[in-house]
Amino acid sequence: MSASHEELWSIGELAERAAVTVKTVRFYSDRGLLPEAGRSGGGHRRYGPQALERLRLIRSLRGLDLPLPEVRRVLDDEGAAGRVLEEAVAGRLRELGGELRALRWREAALRLVQECPPGRRADLLRLLGAIDSPPSTAALARFWRAWLPARMPARAAAAFLDVAVPQPPADPDPAQVLAFARLHAMTTGPCPGGPQPQPQVHRVAGPGGSALLYTGLAEAFELAGPQLRRERAPRPGEALDAYVAAYASAYGGRDTRDFRRRLAGLLAAEPRLDRYWELTAVVITPPGGRPEPTPGSADDWLRAALDADNAEAA
Repeated sequence: MSASHEELWSIGELAERAAVTVKTVRFYSDRGLLPEAGRSGGGHRRYGPQALERLRLIRSLRGLDLPLPEVRRVLDDEGAAGRVLEEAVAGRLRELGGELRALRWREAALRLVQECPPGRRADLLRLLGAIDSPPSTAALARFWRAWLPARMPARAAAAFLDVAVPQPPADPDPAQVLAFARLHAMTTGPCPGGPQPQPQVHRVAGPGGSALLYTGLAEAFELAGPQLRRERAPRPGEALDAYVAAYASAYGGRDTRDFRRRLAGLLAAEPRLDRYWELTAVVITPPGGRPEPTPGSADDWLRAALDADNAEAA
């Protein structure tokens, strides 16, 4: 049953009732989002109360910044208990989260440039220009994949990357932005003397042994974390035992006093990536907080604990 003539409005009357422009009503009508109740004798569009409610709903959805395809899906959603609207809102929230992260990174980068001495701004801008907002960790992951054994099991490699690649904070301060930009430059630039090799003490374990080694080292680093947070001096204990056991299992040996002495000598002869871990600590530590442990700082602590243990035994 159609609405009576008195219940129908012209496009201008509908626009006035909805507090929008005629252009807006025509835009949604032309895209099939706003149904007409009929036409006048002169062929002009006429709308009923249903169109007013639908137009108000469209305005609300657009006010939430939902794109037109999502608005159409919500309007067509009949008998689904709002499932389509829930999905659309959840998707937009995810998008907004990414947009907000990008804005926070840009804000921190702008503050960094603002606080930088004029003579150093050109170098700083080159650093910042190489990363996105928010930045990707892909370059850091590529650096470590090239560092790992080529045939290392995928699961073990992924677990290693989880601890070696710092995730950019959602709301960084300028120091964290600068540290991440320097990490990116470090991992994408040429290494002095050629590609950075995996330490010999790790390479001799082979791909399979490396999987055992890195799994054991991750456990040892986790055990050392509380000691680092409490700023305790390196000492023998559960963390050191796990550290030595990781190397012993990778080499197919046992944790003996002789092995501990030989391991300390092997570790002391290897090159370090101290700068990488220093920058990583800045990236992952909340502003004003104590430096968060990294695999690098945990390894330093455990090496010192191993030296102390060997010295005590001697």
